[in-house]
Amino acid sequence: MATIRKRGTAQWEVRIRRKGWPVTCKTFETKSTAEAWARAMEREMDTGVFIPRAASENTTVAQALDRYREEVFPRLARGGKPLESCLNHLKEHLGQLSLAALDSSHIAKYRDTRLGAGIGPQTLRHEIGLLNRTLKVCQTDWNIPLPRGLVTQLVRLPALPKGRDRRFKEGEPKILLEAAEKYGGSIKDIILFAVETAMRREEIARMRWEHVDWKKRILDVPDTKTKTPRQVPLSNKAVSILKDRGKQESGKIWDMEKDSITRAFERVCSRAEIEGLRFHDLRHEGTSRLFEKGLETMQVATVTGHKTLAMLKRYTHLKAEDLVKLLG
Repeated sequence: MATIRKRGTAQWEVRIRRKGWPVTCKTFETKSTAEAWARAMEREMDTGVFIPRAASENTTVAQALDRYREEVFPRLARGGKPLESCLNHLKEHLGQLSLAALDSSHIAKYRDTRLGAGIGPQTLRHEIGLLNRTLKVCQTDWNIPLPRGLVTQLVRLPALPKGRDRRFKEGEPKILLEAAEKYGGSIKDIILFAVETAMRREEIARMRWEHVDWKKRILDVPDTKTKTPRQVPLSNKAVSILKDRGKQESGKIWDMEKDSITRAFERVCSRAEIEGLRFHDLRHEGTSRLFEKGLETMQVATVTGHKTLAMLKRYTHLKAEDLVKLLG
């Protein structure tokens, strides 16, 4: 039963006590709005669809995102650092809203505003995906029921553009390696190793001598993007590249960090007058070559560490002329 009482000169407090339901309270400026709210809540209780709103009304989107950063980010790969920018944009545009007030129209407006600011569809999906995961944790771990449900799932997201399919053009490998040789340092060997193994830039930068099993020709990769350790089989060429650097018992194999690799690669491409090639495209190239050698999908996935076929297909762009040779 709902009890309505006046508090002060311009406040009306509603308190609803119903067997089987938590005590529910809220304060309004007018008696009519208080009565309307009480009737609506009692109707929800009668039909069994009532959702307690106190926690979601008292928690803003910004507070939920900050708690997600504090409690969940440390468990993520790289400590959630790549998501910091996404989180800050969400707080800027939606942070002032309570979780109870947040609805799909707010998400749709956020989508249109961000796309209008020039961000890409993939970035937007990362941002809304972060908000969606935060709302899920509110419901499952933090006991904050959401009266409107997961509103992020009610919004149409932009289609993703076609995945990059940049591979070496005729003559590019030769002039790229010549420019890398003149540039000096480890970048030439890193380029060769990246194409041969299809490893990610971060994985290459973290390679250590103690992770190389010379007898089995296997490289242990304990720290990966997916947080799933894997072993990379090494071809004769990959082994030769490592041996030429001088085998050691321990320590880092390469003397360059991931950002240094990127900068050096960009400078080498500039000197070679190669346009539109990124270091990550070497992973595309290496993965495609594995397929062109005749490896099956699961065999390639073992080498590259891709988790799903859909992810693997995005990096695999086979040359038709090479497939003709396989067809006979």
